[in-house]
Amino acid sequence: MKYSFALILLICVCPAFGQDAAPAATEFAYPLAVTAQADGIVYVADRNLPGIWKIENGQKSVYFQGSKKFRTPLNAVRCLAIDHQGKLLAGDSSTREVFRFDDAGQPQPLTKGWIGIPMAIAVAADGTIYTADLELHRIWKMPAEGSEMPTEFAVINSPRGLTIDAEGNLWVLSTSSKDGQIQKVTPDGKIEPLIKDHPFNLPHNIVRMEDGTMFVTDNYEHAVWKISPDGKPEKFVSGAPLDRPVGLCRSGANLLIADPHIRTIFTLAPDKTLTVLASSPVAAPAVTTPAAAPPATEDKK
Repeated sequence: MKYSFALILLICVCPAFGQDAAPAATEFAYPLAVTAQADGIVYVADRNLPGIWKIENGQKSVYFQGSKKFRTPLNAVRCLAIDHQGKLLAGDSSTREVFRFDDAGQPQPLTKGWIGIPMAIAVAADGTIYTADLELHRIWKMPAEGSEMPTEFAVINSPRGLTIDAEGNLWVLSTSSKDGQIQKVTPDGKIEPLIKDHPFNLPHNIVRMEDGTMFVTDNYEHAVWKISPDGKPEKFVSGAPLDRPVGLCRSGANLLIADPHIRTIFTLAPDKTLTVLASSPVAAPAVTTPAAAPPATEDKK
C-alpha cells in the first residue's frame, strides 16, 4: 500500500490523526468526589470528564484523563482516598475496581474487578483498604497491596460513605439501612448503630474528626450535617451557596465539599465560612420562545 508524503507527514506530526481525539479539558464536568493530601494538593473525581483533576495553589489541571469507552479505567470514577503512603486511590464502577496511582500517574488495579459499585474508600493506619460496595451492599477489606478476592468485612444496606478513626473503627454512612444511617464497625467486624433512625434525606459522604464529631453531605437537603459524638445530628450549613453537595473530605482543620451541580469545590471552615477553592461556569439553561398564538378568527354563523 502506498501513502503520499503529505499523509505520512500528517500522521507523524499529529498522532491523533484518524482517532477520536478529544480536546484537552479545562473545566469541571461533574465533580462528585474530593480528597486531599497532607501537603494541600487536592484531587477531584469528575464522573463526566471522565477522570481526575488536580488542584495545586488554586489552579486545576487534569491529572488523569479516562476514556469514554465503558469498561476502561476510570470511565465511571466515583470515589477517591489517600492511602497510608500518600498515594491516590480511586474507585471505578465501570471496571468494578479500586486503583492506586503509581509514581508515573497511572492507575494500577488492586483487585480483579471484584468490587461492584465502589462508592467510598477508607484506609487504616497500617494501609488496610476498606471499600463500600453499593451494588452488593458489602464493605470489602483488603491489604495495602491489594487482593484478587477482598474479604467481606460487613454487610450493610446501601453503604455510601466511609470514615475511619484512630482505633481502627470503621464508620459507615448508609442511605436506607434498617439499622440506621450511621453505624460503627469494630476491627473484629461487630456492627454497632450510632444513629438508629433516618434523619438524612440523601446522604453521600461522611468525615470523622478526632473529637468524634462527624460531618455528612446531604444532596437533597442542600446541606452539610454535623453529628455530635453521641449521635445527635444538626444542620451545620445549608442552602446557598451550596446546591447539591456530594463529595466530602478533610483538609487540615477544614472540610472540602464537591458540589457537582454547580461544578464547584468549596472549603468549609470550622466557623461555617464557605469559600470557593475551584469552580467552572455552569451553562445557562436554553431559553425557548413560546409559540405565537394563532390569530383570532371571526365566528361565522
